[in-house]
Amino acid sequence: MYSTSYTPPWGLQSGLSMSVYAGLLAGKNWEKNVHFSEPSYEEKIFIGAQETPIFGLVAIPENPRGTIVGTYGIVGDLDNQWYLRLLGRKAFAAGYAVVLFDWRAHGKTAQLSPTLTSDGIYEGEDYVRIAAEAKTLGCPAPFWFTGFSLGGQLALWGIKAAQSLSSWGQTLPIEASEIAGGAVICPNLDSNRSLSYLVSSQWGKYIEKRIARQLKKLAWKIHEYHPDELDPEAIRRADCIWGFDNELVIKRLGFSSVEEYYHASSPLPLLPHLSKPTLILYAADDPLFDPTIIPDLKSACADNSHIDLRVTHYGGHVGFISNKRCQRQHKDGDRWWAWNRVLDWLEQN
Repeated sequence: MYSTSYTPPWGLQSGLSMSVYAGLLAGKNWEKNVHFSEPSYEEKIFIGAQETPIFGLVAIPENPRGTIVGTYGIVGDLDNQWYLRLLGRKAFAAGYAVVLFDWRAHGKTAQLSPTLTSDGIYEGEDYVRIAAEAKTLGCPAPFWFTGFSLGGQLALWGIKAAQSLSSWGQTLPIEASEIAGGAVICPNLDSNRSLSYLVSSQWGKYIEKRIARQLKKLAWKIHEYHPDELDPEAIRRADCIWGFDNELVIKRLGFSSVEEYYHASSPLPLLPHLSKPTLILYAADDPLFDPTIIPDLKSACADNSHIDLRVTHYGGHVGFISNKRCQRQHKDGDRWWAWNRVLDWLEQN
């Protein structure tokens, strides 16, 4: 566990400015800042936990050296999540087979099934089942799970699910040893604390409302695809993140409150028990997450030699755009510092 040298460009040295730039501006010109073209993906419908169909994209290079399985954060889909597609380009160019997927209630997966999100409770098993099916398509071990923000939370649950594969997935065409571990960027670790922290500031309230609007659009899309599954009145009442989970999610999962659900799905308590190599990149100035989580994060990882925790002073929320000096220092070919560290770490492992 150690800090990693990272420096942002001038003007992006606050978590807020970096997060705003990464979230609103960087995606407009990202293709000009990567040297690799899009792989030729094949569409695939995987079957996840609870027989849930999950839409994914698969690309396999010649002589692949392993497979990276990943998804994105709280909202979006494979068509607009450029940061995940960026990883796909870089990983494929580095010789990895790539499997990207729309997680539950998102993108084309929402068209296939009305199953709502569970923030890792079932998505962890989804990761493992996707890897098992990808293996039958020619994607080789070792398999590595990845994601960022809420997708990072899901990937951590995937690593946890892989550790117990022998107890629940004996019929799957994959061994627990073939799932090597994972690497996550700015994972959500404690939903109760971070959501309360987010709505404690004006900027945070703006971001929360922005996310809530996207969640409501997601719910209306599911209602359009599956008219009998969601109550329109409940969707109308779901005008915040907490409200979305309260109105639409927790009853289906058997929880009595949103707080109970967030406690059960938050991966911070999992960290001391992970037994597969896991890289966690986390920025101390991430404005979306409660900073009081950082000491607990460090404590949770301190005695676990399987976790490589790297906490940087700068970086914001899923930002980590590096300046030229930082790029030269790490011998990076572009400014995408976090994905470059993930790929370096995979090389070392």
